[in-house]
Amino acid sequence: MTVPPTWWRRATPAVLAALLLAGCGAEVTPEAGAPEPVTVARCGEEVTYQRPERAVVYEAGSADKLFGLGLTDAVRGYVMPPANPPVEESPWAAEYARVELLSQDLLNRELVVDAGADLVVAGWRSGFSEQRGITPEILDGLGIQSFMHTESCFNYPGFPERVTPFEGLYTDLERLGRIFGVEERAAAYVGELRARVAAVRESAPRLDPPPSVFLYDSGTDRPFTAGSQVPPTEIIEFAGARNIFADLEGRWVDVGWEAVVAAQPEIIVILDYQDQPAEEKIAFLRSHPALASVPAIRENRFHMLDFNEAISGPRIVDGAEGFAEYVRTSFRR
Repeated sequence: MTVPPTWWRRATPAVLAALLLAGCGAEVTPEAGAPEPVTVARCGEEVTYQRPERAVVYEAGSADKLFGLGLTDAVRGYVMPPANPPVEESPWAAEYARVELLSQDLLNRELVVDAGADLVVAGWRSGFSEQRGITPEILDGLGIQSFMHTESCFNYPGFPERVTPFEGLYTDLERLGRIFGVEERAAAYVGELRARVAAVRESAPRLDPPPSVFLYDSGTDRPFTAGSQVPPTEIIEFAGARNIFADLEGRWVDVGWEAVVAAQPEIIVILDYQDQPAEEKIAFLRSHPALASVPAIRENRFHMLDFNEAISGPRIVDGAEGFAEYVRTSFRR
């Protein structure tokens, strides 16, 4: 992957002096030649952004969006909890190698303040958290800009915004393109991703009824699965199949095993992440007495979906291509 040379100017003494004056209540005018601020939606709220130079990104989905736009030089560091697969396996491994790993824990306020972040990119309740005291509102009060994955905005308090997960990805790339001043690059990238998804949909089998699919994330007493507002539901749909829990309102939801058995899924998609390997999940499902009648278990129809192909980021397109190929080549009634 080619990364463009940095266009960011480092803070000059004049900028630092202006910041000190701002802290004292003085009116500050932008430094001559500085990029003009832009107003961009953050969920359902219009927010004015100064062009960032020290972004902190949470999980691979956030990092990949900036790396995909060629913005590695504007990333201060990334936060990567243990569930994420190793960054060395990423298509952007070279970009991760250029950026500091700030933490392998959850996102928190002290971390972004200590990093000198001027932008934090994460999802609502997927990085940003009222319980942990790191929300866009709190960061606004600290003078730190924030950007939320549009997919996660449907239940953002006060300023909700509802889009389908793949449209959320395209929207994020376009909005980040405006914030960072790379609109043309963002438009080209979105066009490329849309074309790949269109190819998936055009080549999908037209089976009647569509293959029924259960996505298994985790859980033993009750399974954790994909609801209507996360990428796997569309990944399954684009491949010509149907998520048995597509009508459940929400992102990641827990259900009962009785509902899984009643739906008789023909394919099980296993969400594969580092601290819960797919092989262990498959072994558990095969050993579960209540699932013995499920067609996917009887016919050994399992497909692995990488963690980063299931969360908002460019790799959901890889996930759609991979699952579509599985349905085309491996599913037979």
